[in-house]
Amino acid sequence: MSETLAWAPVATVDDLWEGEVAEFYVGDQPILLAHLRTGEIRAYEGTCPHAGFPLGDGEVVDDVLTCSAHSWEFDLTTGNGVNPPGCRLRSYPVRRDGDQIAVLLNGENT
Repeated sequence: MSETLAWAPVATVDDLWEGEVAEFYVGDQPILLAHLRTGEIRAYEGTCPHAGFPLGDGEVVDDVLTCSAHSWEFDLTTGNGVNPPGCRLRSYPVRRDGDQIAVLLNGENT
């Protein structure tokens, strides 16, 4: 059985200021949107790979997100772990259609 891919609307550009992150939901799946200082928007799974804590509560400094639960750090431009370096956030493709921000999820997640 093949996976179905679907673009899911998540937010609008007005919902997310440059330099901020915010948590949104597609169904029951948390999605972390990051509006980078370069103007790009990135989407990641909304929970920390360490302990499943919501990443939307974290602090962002220079496009590095620090999880508020245990201080793990992630580079929001790549999703790679900064501290510890061996971890990575699950990312999703993002597209903008006017002011609408959508992410590409497989059909099982929508």
